[in-house]
Amino acid sequence: MTAGWRESIVSYIRAEAQPVDKFGHMPRLYALAVRLGLGTDYDDDILFAAAWMHDLGVFLGHRPQDPKELARWDHVPYTIARSQQLLAAWGFPAEKLQPVAEVIRTHQPQDDPEQYEAVLLRDADILEQLGAIGAFRALVKVGRDTRFPTFSSVLPVLRRAVVNLPPLLRTEIAQQLAVPRVKLLCSLIAAVEDEAAAFLC
Repeated sequence: MTAGWRESIVSYIRAEAQPVDKFGHMPRLYALAVRLGLGTDYDDDILFAAAWMHDLGVFLGHRPQDPKELARWDHVPYTIARSQQLLAAWGFPAEKLQPVAEVIRTHQPQDDPEQYEAVLLRDADILEQLGAIGAFRALVKVGRDTRFPTFSSVLPVLRRAVVNLPPLLRTEIAQQLAVPRVKLLCSLIAAVEDEAAAFLC
């Protein structure tokens, strides 16, 4: 039963993750969250389901197409509602549906999670915004995301990430993993600024 619903989740997200590069975030995020929780007590069913389903509402076909509507779009309520429907249909344990919803509800950096699985997922999601992966994830959006019309528009986002995100990490291992990621991202930002000066476009 367990393998069945896990396979259903992965197959669904593989098909729905658009643009396709978004798919890679889910297996990386789950693996990173598991690493953060190594040796501690957490529910892996809840963590797996939440990690794989948490970004459903940002995929093309699940979010609004109109730019004005998209600017106001909060993907979390949609993601929770749709995830609950899908997980139930795939045979996910009914008693764990609400905990999964709570993890998804509190997985973003600005949130203050109380549930341990949410702490793990949030820390992992913050780490995904730092280092080489964080840079790649931001740069790939240039020209296809209204927030990033040019490469220049990515730099303020990366600068804010290295300053604002590390202090939000809760677990000790996440704080340790953040150090080289922040260092790398700072080096990248400095190199771009040095090479391009005022002519970055």
